[in-house]
Amino acid sequence: MPNLTKSKIMAYRQCPKRLWLEIHKPELRDDSGAQMAFAAGNQVGAAARSYFDPKQKGTFIDIHALGHSEAIRYSSELLTKGEGPVFEAGLFAAGALAYADVMLPSRWDSKAHWRMIEVKSSTKVHDHYRDDLAIQAFIASEAGVSLASTSIAYIDNGFTYTRNDYYGEMGYSGLFKVLDLTEETTERFEEVREWITRAQEIAQQPVEPEVETGKHCTKPYACSFCSYCNRDKAVPDFPLSSLPRLHHKRRAVIEQSGIDDLRNVPDDMLNVLQQRVKECSASGIPYYDAEGAAAALRNHTYPAYFLDFETISFAVPIWLMTQPYSKLPFQYSIHTVHPDGEMQHDGFLDLAGLDPSQDCAIQLIKDCGVQGPIFAYNAGFESGVIRGLAERFPDLAPKLQGIIERIVDLLPVVRNNYYHPSQHGSWSIKAVLPALCPELSYDTLNGVNNGGMAQEAFLEAINPVTHAERKQQIREQLNAYCKLDTFAMVRIWQVFKGIPATQDL
Repeated sequence: MPNLTKSKIMAYRQCPKRLWLEIHKPELRDDSGAQMAFAAGNQVGAAARSYFDPKQKGTFIDIHALGHSEAIRYSSELLTKGEGPVFEAGLFAAGALAYADVMLPSRWDSKAHWRMIEVKSSTKVHDHYRDDLAIQAFIASEAGVSLASTSIAYIDNGFTYTRNDYYGEMGYSGLFKVLDLTEETTERFEEVREWITRAQEIAQQPVEPEVETGKHCTKPYACSFCSYCNRDKAVPDFPLSSLPRLHHKRRAVIEQSGIDDLRNVPDDMLNVLQQRVKECSASGIPYYDAEGAAAALRNHTYPAYFLDFETISFAVPIWLMTQPYSKLPFQYSIHTVHPDGEMQHDGFLDLAGLDPSQDCAIQLIKDCGVQGPIFAYNAGFESGVIRGLAERFPDLAPKLQGIIERIVDLLPVVRNNYYHPSQHGSWSIKAVLPALCPELSYDTLNGVNNGGMAQEAFLEAINPVTHAERKQQIREQLNAYCKLDTFAMVRIWQVFKGIPATQDL
């Protein structure tokens, strides 16, 4: 029987075909976008070691340096002695392998007992985390490790990163909440044994299981084999996924009737917006209410500002007085159109690696002036970022609040008055721009052309090992991307107001 890691057993829980592909055809994986999640996991793991072992008496098992066999042997030795915390302890039994995030000793009767803690970077405990812990605890128990308790540690998003006055250093006391699941976990051991047995059977099959794609492809995690599994699947030109805000129950009813193309969905099953999408998709003719668009913008005076932020979020805060997953701005772009039609561009970008928030707030107040609408696309995001700055810097709060009160959301104006079939149910600026202004496109940008890439680029830029030449390249790419975001809003605004383009990007 094959030996399976905990992650592969969890893959089986999600989809037997995923497990089989992980073992037999791993080269088919599409792991794009996994890098940031991996980095966040490492940050949380390091914080957990500091949190649960403040005196730094524990042992970290480095699987990459030791290899599986030696890691398991060394872990067994440490778990038998029970003399200090063990992190990433290797556990092997019943044909399954796992590495425990945190093992804390708890001795009695001259025997080592252990508190097992699985650490998660989420701010709440999901059901699949409970499965994860049950598998790990079962393997430990089968390996002869006596467990005093089993728990899940997760991020407290109310935690604020402050200076530890006693040590004169920054600390993470209070970063984690811990949920004890000892009784529940123990009661699931036989269930876990069945998972492992069935997963081993799937792993040994000579051909991949036949499993249709569905909701399980994205829950609890997005499967990296989706492209492979859908390779031969015929996709209509306008699938049901292109219907905006289609409730999953309504979609299920439509699919049960054999309809997979939104152009064939009966009108009485669609709301007004969905009917518009259907009509445009069927005719190939865009919807544009020029009068409605102009009317929506008519009462907004000059100067007109167009604002977009780029932010970064840390599961484990690295800057003082910030919280887990707070949206912290490191960049913004702002275009200003004056009454005479003259347009100027200003912006902020800080790649020094220190907290840029206060400098960003001060510069923003200066660049936004004191009057005139400030357009944003999906403005709740920009308002939320500025509100966060106001909460952190009370002396700047009145002026920041004044900026918030001037913000106008351009997204509903576009959604209510324009739709092109190429948008496929999306009104993101990246979907609208090439349809409404075909001379502009994010595809022409080098290096950074979406928000996720901007975050990755920022993290690379502030890394001390990044050399100056590469940092300058990142700066140019970030500036070009953020500038296009606000220029795109200017062009959309000009089209809706019937103003000819007066200036190129």
